[in-house]
Amino acid sequence: MRVLVTGAAGFIGANVARALIASGHRVVGVDSINDYYDPGLKHYRLAQLNELPGFQFYQRDLSDGAAVADLFSREAFDWVIHLAAQAGVRYSLENPQAYVSSNLMGFQNILEQVRVHEPEHFIFASSSSVYGNSTLSVFSETDSTDDPVSLYAATKKSNEVVAHSYAKLYGIPMTGLRFFTVYGPAGRPDMAYFSFTHNILNGLPIKVFNHGNLERDFTYVDDIVDGVLSSCHHPPTDLDIPHRILNLGNNKPEKLSHFIETLESLCGREAKKELVDMQPGDVHRTCANIDAAQALLGFNPSTSIEQGLEHFVSWYRSYYLK
Repeated sequence: MRVLVTGAAGFIGANVARALIASGHRVVGVDSINDYYDPGLKHYRLAQLNELPGFQFYQRDLSDGAAVADLFSREAFDWVIHLAAQAGVRYSLENPQAYVSSNLMGFQNILEQVRVHEPEHFIFASSSSVYGNSTLSVFSETDSTDDPVSLYAATKKSNEVVAHSYAKLYGIPMTGLRFFTVYGPAGRPDMAYFSFTHNILNGLPIKVFNHGNLERDFTYVDDIVDGVLSSCHHPPTDLDIPHRILNLGNNKPEKLSHFIETLESLCGREAKKELVDMQPGDVHRTCANIDAAQALLGFNPSTSIEQGLEHFVSWYRSYYLK
């Protein structure tokens, strides 16, 4: 298959592209390589991909409609996996325009080219953030997502709704994947596990939001990648409107206290904890109901938080503490 992966220099995108190539697919990657976080980390991921046969890269800003049209004019894609987005909940309070440009305009530009060129399957990244501060113990795809608590969440909800309308109007199979707190080696520096590791190893304090009363459904990146690749083979052509939303999570929320204790053990030192209040845009708990993904994709995340964080800390030491 010929596959377009947007956000290919990003954390999930780079891992998805690598797995596709390992499975025998040809991958075209695109990324703007912006400076939301250290571009050096993006170039690090990209350098590994550029060593692989069957990978080609274009640096493009997806909010530029002409650049996106040019990308699709170069060749036909069997699958389009759209993972590019402006990430981060708290940053959406500081720089909302970045989310409008990337998550709304960029998504619309990709959708328009998907409409014109009609790949077999369009897969796009959504987020557990769309559930907001749900009081339910487990989040299911059929739950209401009409009360986002951040602009980031609102843009992801918008992507789902617009994709549904395109699937209905044009009959193009589309699958949205709601990711739940993805972590792993070479991940995003703005994520808690990354900054916590940095601060613990360097004897700096960590901010423990909501005084530690948070739970997250941490999902290891390899498990997410398995779900993404499996979803490619299951376009929702069995539905009247070929549009499906699936949760991809670990289905095992971890308390923030256990998460920090695990990092302390792996780093070999105690964290200096600064207890602070809940931040605007944050949610108290996430937990994925993955029954649908299990039934359809055989999705079965198997990496424990202890194993996943061990892989991350090992990578962190090798990358930053050479």
